[in-house]
Amino acid sequence: MKEGLQPGTTAEFTVTVTEDMLPKFEGEVVHPVMSTVSMIYYMEWAGRQVILPFLEEDEEGSGFAVDIRHVGPAVVGQTVTFKAVCQEVTKKRVVCEVTADTARNRVGVGTFTQAIFNKHEIRQRFEALQAEISAEK
Repeated sequence: MKEGLQPGTTAEFTVTVTEDMLPKFEGEVVHPVMSTVSMIYYMEWAGRQVILPFLEEDEEGSGFAVDIRHVGPAVVGQTVTFKAVCQEVTKKRVVCEVTADTARNRVGVGTFTQAIFNKHEIRQRFEALQAEISAEK
């Protein structure tokens, strides 16, 4: 990792809730609010934005752990602010507190941990796994 990533480093952006973000199973909408899956996607994206400026040329980050609570609703048309704040940095892990808020309420809160890898080594591991799976068919 490049110098400068430290606790307190922040990334933030807003998203407007759309119909495609609603929870659907077998094509049927369960609730007319932002799904947990959509919320976690954007929380992960906020955490990734924290690390991107600090990755070396040969490094990549990957989701390692999420501990998220979906605590309130966000309806279609509402704006949700996603924020990630770095809490801890080690050579192989970055932990961010992640939040999702509307102007009216908190939507979600938790932590997102990313593992930092050598991108060439991880690509080789993925390619080896793909070759093994393909050989089994």
